Amino acid sequence: MRPKRAIKAEVKTPGSSSSQWCVVLLGVVIVFFSLVRIRLLNMPLERDEGEYAYARQLMLQGVPPYVLAYNMKLPGTYAAYSLIMALFGQSPVGIHIGLLLVNAGTAILLFLLVQRLFGPLAGLAAGASYALLSTSVSVLGFAAHATHFVALASVAGILLLLMAIDSKRMLFYFLSGFLLGLAFIFKQPGIFFVLFGGLFLLVREWPDRGWRGLARHMGAFSASAALPFALTCGILFFAGVLGKMWFWTFSYGVQYASSLSLSQGWLQLSGIIPTVFEPALFVWALAGLGLVALAWDSRNWQNTVFAIGFLLFSWAAVCPGVYFRQHYFIVFLSAVCLLVGVAVSTAERELSRHFHNSPICFVPLLVLLAAMVVSVAGQREAFFQMDLTVLCRYIYGDNPFPEAQTIADYLERNTPPQARIAVLGSEPEIYFYSKRHSATGYIYTYPLMESQKFALDMQKEMVKEIESSRPDFMVFVQIPLSWLASSESNPYILDWFGKYVAENYELTGIVDEVSPETQFVWGDAAKSYQVQSDASLSVYKRRNAAPSQP
Repeated sequence: MRPKRAIKAEVKTPGSSSSQWCVVLLGVVIVFFSLVRIRLLNMPLERDEGEYAYARQLMLQGVPPYVLAYNMKLPGTYAAYSLIMALFGQSPVGIHIGLLLVNAGTAILLFLLVQRLFGPLAGLAAGASYALLSTSVSVLGFAAHATHFVALASVAGILLLLMAIDSKRMLFYFLSGFLLGLAFIFKQPGIFFVLFGGLFLLVREWPDRGWRGLARHMGAFSASAALPFALTCGILFFAGVLGKMWFWTFSYGVQYASSLSLSQGWLQLSGIIPTVFEPALFVWALAGLGLVALAWDSRNWQNTVFAIGFLLFSWAAVCPGVYFRQHYFIVFLSAVCLLVGVAVSTAERELSRHFHNSPICFVPLLVLLAAMVVSVAGQREAFFQMDLTVLCRYIYGDNPFPEAQTIADYLERNTPPQARIAVLGSEPEIYFYSKRHSATGYIYTYPLMESQKFALDMQKEMVKEIESSRPDFMVFVQIPLSWLASSESNPYILDWFGKYVAENYELTGIVDEVSPETQFVWGDAAKSYQVQSDASLSVYKRRNAAPSQP
């Protein structure tokens, strides 16, 4: 009888297995955060979402951008909302289903991108950490901001650029440039991803192919990157609004971007950094270790150049105008999560060299899992427990996003479909909910309060448009966050409003954000109601308008 052979159990480490299990694990993570988002699908729209949804509503009615909705953003996000709302409906639920898919798509594409450079484990860590960070309250991740669309287009475009460089297929160069050009028209800071793509293409191909070989590929990339903007300008030209678009996105945009000093920007940044970092501090710390790991392993200098360049250009996309707001950091997350992937995969590789086929090789992945669990636990009330109105107040403070729907319902009931309304404040979501056209293109009052050379002219233009339209109802937002006025703001429009409304309108509604529950007072009772909070909205009806319904 032959002796029995001892059976030795083989432990498969993350690095020794195929990418299939990484795909499965990433799928589990994406499903988890999708379930978080599903609970929050009916979250009230905030003002940026309201702007995009209202612009889409106008486009559906044949009204071009920049006619009844002035804004300094290029209209790419309006087009994205048009697609989402056509597929999933004109409601907060439909918009947030679209956001869920955009975030899931970005996480998957980031997995593919990082896997191509650093392996499947790095791709898993990058995609999973992106799913977490992009959902976090710290970057206002529940709202469908333009930055989410910039992130999707930029990651897709850069992935295709890597595929183009490896395969030399002209179609990939063209598609890569086109997607990065879309990132620009989703929001202007997307131009930094176009610049990164062009520079990385230059660094990768020039040493091997020289200027002549590079010119063909660079030409295809550059021409396709310019195509989305060229098409946008052409469409807006034939719609007769190219001049308006140019003023708002470039002439005023320059004024906006140059209104803060570097010292003011630094104060904003130092104030916002703790808010952005703290809910996922250990994940951000892993990204820092990933940056160190790039220097530790310099065997592939091209990948190191890519990662550092991607990080720097992503950060540049956060910084225009040195305004630092939470959702601006979303365009930075892809590069940060790439570094998380580098940290995890480098640690696993080094452990595998010393502890071949040992369970200890799983430690880096378990560290990432622990960091994510700690972050989710710290945000558990927002993710799993808070009522949507309470959560909205927790995230946005006194901003009247929960109240906007009730106000809009009142306006819709008491006006015919062709009626005009005017909102004195920055609450375009009221126009969207009420399905009524604005009496003025100034759906935001922020530009009117800024210390910039167009401010007074803008106030006078808004006054002229309102007086010409004679809106059936006017809503005055007495909430500082809806105006952001400063000691340098010109009070012209506020003085005008007090006189104009006294002569032509009567008070018909008060919305008072008292704690614990907002008070809605309509009809004659509003005239004698005493506001009890520092955050309220007043609704006025034109005197010869039809009778109101409570």
